[in-house]
Formats: sequence, C-alpha cells, structure tokens
Amino acid sequence: MANHLYKVEVDHPIHSIWSFVSVMDHWAPLVPGYIDHEIISEKESTWKFKTDLGVIKRKIHLKVDILTWLEPSKVEFNLTGINEKISGKGYFEAKPLESNKTLMSGFLDITPEGALAKMVSAKLEKNLVEITEELTEAIVSKIDERENVLR
Repeated sequence: MANHLYKVEVDHPIHSIWSFVSVMDHWAPLVPGYIDHEIISEKESTWKFKTDLGVIKRKIHLKVDILTWLEPSKVEFNLTGINEKISGKGYFEAKPLESNKTLMSGFLDITPEGALAKMVSAKLEKNLVEITEELTEAIVSKIDERENVLR
C-alpha cells in the first residue's frame, strides 16, 4: 500500500475550488499520463492513463466511484482497477483560511494486488508522491487560469 497527502495554499476562496473540483470533467484530464475518461453517472466514471513503474510501463484503466460530494469542502472517491489488480481511494479537501485563501489537500492511497504487488509497491510509493503533487498543483493552476479569466 502506498499513500500520499499533499497540501497547498490557494489564493482563491473556497467556492472557487469547489466549482472546479465538483466537476470530474475538469480534473480527470489533469491526472499525469492522462489518456481518456468516461463519465457514467454523477458518481461513477472510468479513467485511462499511462504510468511508468520503472521496468513496467502500463496503461491503467480505473473505475472511479465518488463516495462523497460535500459542498464546498470535500470530494471522496474509491478507485478500482479494471485492467490491473489495484484498488485505492482518495480525496480533495478545501478549508478556508481567509476570505480569499484556501488550504487545498489532495490525498491518494493505492494498493497493488496480485503476483507483482511486492515488486510494484516500492516504485509505486515514489510515483504516488509525484502523481498526487502534480495532480493537486495542476488543479490549482487551472483554478488560477479560470479565476483570472473571470476577473
């Protein structure tokens, strides 16, 4: 099992964060290695992306199930491997610090299963740090772009 929590201060109010992360189409394409995603329902989607685990380069196909849409502060989700034996969970959480400043947290927890689990786990821990931080920073960057256009 590998997990990582990344926190960043964002110079926007919490409602700006929520208006972005409450729509999966906004942030699914920001996953590092993104290939494609499909929205099945308000709480269910599938995502495809490429990952590099050292000697193993894979296209990963995941089912993403939203557990909680807690406006304006939290989106929680479960991850289930479709083409690989992996499972996981994650969330985005926003906490207001000031009227125009928000603490945004991104968390991912991935558990590889099956024959390659032990070999993949060590590399996955390092990759998960990068993926979590890159995804969270990409979301912040897109929110910055959106807010600057709206001003």
